[in-house]
Amino acid sequence: MTFDNKVIWITGASSGIGKALVLELSKQNCKLIISSRRETVLNAVKNESQQPTNIKILPLDLADYKTMPIIVEKAISLFGNVDILINNGGISQRSLIIDTDIEVDKKLMDIDYLGTVALSKALLPHFIAQKSGHFVTVTSLMGKFSSPYRSAYCGAKHALHGFFDALRLEHNKDNIKVTMICPGFVNTNVARNALIGDGSTQNEQDTATENGLDVDVFAKRMLKAIKKQKFEAYIGKGETKGVYLKRFFPKLLHKVVLRSQVR
Repeated sequence: MTFDNKVIWITGASSGIGKALVLELSKQNCKLIISSRRETVLNAVKNESQQPTNIKILPLDLADYKTMPIIVEKAISLFGNVDILINNGGISQRSLIIDTDIEVDKKLMDIDYLGTVALSKALLPHFIAQKSGHFVTVTSLMGKFSSPYRSAYCGAKHALHGFFDALRLEHNKDNIKVTMICPGFVNTNVARNALIGDGSTQNEQDTATENGLDVDVFAKRMLKAIKKQKFEAYIGKGETKGVYLKRFFPKLLHKVVLRSQVR
C-alpha cells in the first residue's frame, strides 16, 4: 500500500504525533484533512507543511461525539472521499486511583474512547460503500499493559483495542483495514497536558517522556506500519518489551514496572 492519491484524515493534528504526521505526509503525493479543537494552530501547521494546498482544515472536538455524523459529511465533501482515518486525538492522565475524581475517568472515556469510536462509526458507512478504508488508531503500550498513575488512560486505551479488534473482524469482508499504533514514550507534550486527580492539567514534563523517542522518528516508523497494514505496531524504545512480558511472563512484568518507578 502507498499513500499516493490517498485522502488521509488526521485527528489531534495540532501538535505532537499528529503534527509530525502532517509534516511528513505533506512531502508525499496525498491529500490531508487535519482536525483538532484549535483552528488557529491547525492553520499554523498547514502553513508549515510542504504542500499546504493539499491540506484542508476541519475543526472538531472529540468530547462532542454526538456531532460526528455532521463532521464526517463535511470531511467527505472536502475532497470527495476519505481513504484513511488516523485516530490520533486524545488526552492522558497522571494521578493515583485513590486521588482521581470519577469525572476524570469519564472525561478520558468520553474523549479517548467514545469520541474516537463515534467518529469511526460515523465514517464506517462511507468505507463500506467504497469497499475500502483504513482505520488507524493511536492507542498506547498502556492499551496492552498498565502502569501506576495512568488508570483512566489505561482503561480508555484498553477499550479501544477491544472495539477495533471487533471492527476488523466484522468488516474484513468489506476490505476495511484496522491498524493499532501503540506508542511507548515519545517526546511530546502529552505529559504536560495530562489531567491530574482533580481534572486540572499537570503542566510539567516527566523524565521518561522527555527521554522518549523523537516524535519525527516515531512518525516515520508509524507511517511504515500503516503502509504494511499491520494489525498492531509497538513503537518506542525498551519499554515495548513490556507487551511480550505481559503475554508470557505477567508476574515478571509486574515486578519490572514496580521497580521502574515511572511517574
